[in-house]
Amino acid sequence: MIEKYRTIFNEHFTKEKYQNFLNDIEKQFNHRPEFRIAETPIFISQLLKERLVEAVDDIVSVVNQPNFKELSQKAINHPSLHVPKEDYKSRFMQFDFGICLDENGDPTPKLIELQGFPSLYFYQDFLSQMYKKHFDIPDRFSVHLNGLKREEYIEMLRHEIVGDADPKQVVLLEVEPEKQTTQIDFWCAQLVLGIKILCISKMKKRGKELFYLDDNGKEIKILKIYNRVIFDELNKRDDIKREFYFKDEVDVEWVGHPNWFFRISKYTMPLFKSKYVPTCHYLDQLTKYPDDLENYVLKPLYSFAGAGVQLHVNKQMLDNIKNKDNYILQQKVTYHPFVRTPDESSKFEIRMMTLHNTKENTTRLVSNLARLTKGEMVGVKYNKDKEWVGGSIGYFENETN
Repeated sequence: MIEKYRTIFNEHFTKEKYQNFLNDIEKQFNHRPEFRIAETPIFISQLLKERLVEAVDDIVSVVNQPNFKELSQKAINHPSLHVPKEDYKSRFMQFDFGICLDENGDPTPKLIELQGFPSLYFYQDFLSQMYKKHFDIPDRFSVHLNGLKREEYIEMLRHEIVGDADPKQVVLLEVEPEKQTTQIDFWCAQLVLGIKILCISKMKKRGKELFYLDDNGKEIKILKIYNRVIFDELNKRDDIKREFYFKDEVDVEWVGHPNWFFRISKYTMPLFKSKYVPTCHYLDQLTKYPDDLENYVLKPLYSFAGAGVQLHVNKQMLDNIKNKDNYILQQKVTYHPFVRTPDESSKFEIRMMTLHNTKENTTRLVSNLARLTKGEMVGVKYNKDKEWVGGSIGYFENETN
């Protein structure tokens, strides 16, 4: 993206450096992520940074409307999708943008998806430190915006997730965390915050109180849940024996309330009107399909990681869908291969990550996640046997560390 630094990085890159980088990541937690980690970070130009910030502002202005809960209520209308004690604002919001070419040949973001659910906030911080350790990343490059320092970023996360509680009474909740593809983020969070990583099957319930047993068999009362469970997926896991169900009234504080996963999601896409958001329709509300269906993708509302997305849409496919209220039709976004690599250039998308300060009632852009691809989509099956693809991070110039 910044040609000068792309050239310098590529000229100094070696496979030995990259292998040492991967080995160091594995050594930190005795675990190598199942997902592919890209050979390179992204160097974000000033123009693209400004456009990303503007795009996020456009979207957040809609989410912050007083009537947003009313606008998004149908996203959680089913009784099984409602969790008590919902807070007023989502603590975590992420916005995935495909990076495209505008009419002047410059990079511009287009919204692909969004979620009101914590992403890899801790792993991305760790990954940034690993890139800086093993590659020559200038000090003036930062993964944060607006002068936010790394130490401040970590303290912001600590304030929201742990606050005044004893860290051992705060649990990072998942389903079989040791089997999750993104488990390295859990280990990073535990290292930084000292919180407990807990499978929902290990949670004990007595009345409205929740507990877990520590390594010595002592009962620890849970005060806060840093939620990493996608609970509609959990509801499909009848094999998981548990005492706690998300519909239960319990005396805990949700850090990342589960309802926001649905409110801020693909369901919300048609509500946004911005030059950075592609045209999007609720399939069940269309009286006539667009004439150029080849320029649209079909997305199920309740899926994640690209599951169920149809890239090649036609009228017969849409006519055959019985539960049309479970889908959106979204205008295609054409990524441009901006990242020069030793063979073909890579396309990429960037996830802009925000954090809400509950005391000040402010939402701030705090970090990012990048994914490089040389296929039709970002997923593994589109990038088999390819290099310079996978998970990465974006660095912004002229920001402090």
